[in-house]
Amino acid sequence: MTYAAIEAGGTKFVCSVGDAQGGLLDQFTFPTTVPGETLGRVIHFLQGHAGDLAAIGIGSFGPIDTCPQSPSYGYITSTPKPNWQSVNFLGQLKAHFQLPIAWTTDVNAAAYGEYSLGAGRQVRSLVYYTIGTGIGGGAIQAGRFIGGLSHPEMGHMRVQVHPDDAFPGHCPFHQTCLEGLASGPAIAARMGRPASDLPADDPFWDIEAYYLAQALVNTSLILAPEMIILGGGVMKQGHLLDRVRAQFESLTAGYIKTPTPEDYIQGPALQDNAATIGCFALAREAAQGHFPAKD
Repeated sequence: MTYAAIEAGGTKFVCSVGDAQGGLLDQFTFPTTVPGETLGRVIHFLQGHAGDLAAIGIGSFGPIDTCPQSPSYGYITSTPKPNWQSVNFLGQLKAHFQLPIAWTTDVNAAAYGEYSLGAGRQVRSLVYYTIGTGIGGGAIQAGRFIGGLSHPEMGHMRVQVHPDDAFPGHCPFHQTCLEGLASGPAIAARMGRPASDLPADDPFWDIEAYYLAQALVNTSLILAPEMIILGGGVMKQGHLLDRVRAQFESLTAGYIKTPTPEDYIQGPALQDNAATIGCFALAREAAQGHFPAKD
């Protein structure tokens, strides 16, 4: 018995097959192009393993429709990625595979990976943010994903603009939301080079940490998770996590009671594999016929 994990990103897809013990048996990574070509490659890969597949877990870029009662459940919806608006991702896979399929966002999948086997395996609630090409957040509370009408869009929360930041914002919908100010493309547009090329002592990093810390304060006040995990390409700057922790302590002004900043705000234990591992875990849950929960 094997399980499939589909990490569907706006830049690349990572398709994996693993066994019941979590061992990786095969993996195929390829660029995200147009829907027909991309999903065709996913289907071809899965067909090569279909004889032993028990279930599939998908974590997709979005926005996506995650409400099972919705007519567009399983669709990628209002994404800014060209050609991918209103694509019936889940429906195309169901047309080829009569298997249980877990369907959620890529950041929810990463959150579930860390929750199951990573930094959050000892807690019952956490929030995972990815800070990269976009900014997204996934939340797990008492063993369940937070969501209702749709999945959370934490990357588009409003934050206060830093007094020293004249950047007009990069989000086509909200300009100066969190993603518009602190995502990888926002950094590159503001600074004229990617985050990875900025020296650790550049004053901008305190501005970046200010925006991320505001998001964590908002998250803590609204959801009160036991842990917040920050992943994604921008967070690969080794100095940034401590800057965010320091800004978080300053902004909370002692009002919120949390564990130590080092325990409360962490990097991903599973590194770049969190979403794939989360998809495997979700596929196993789907095969057993119940929604993810931690006893």
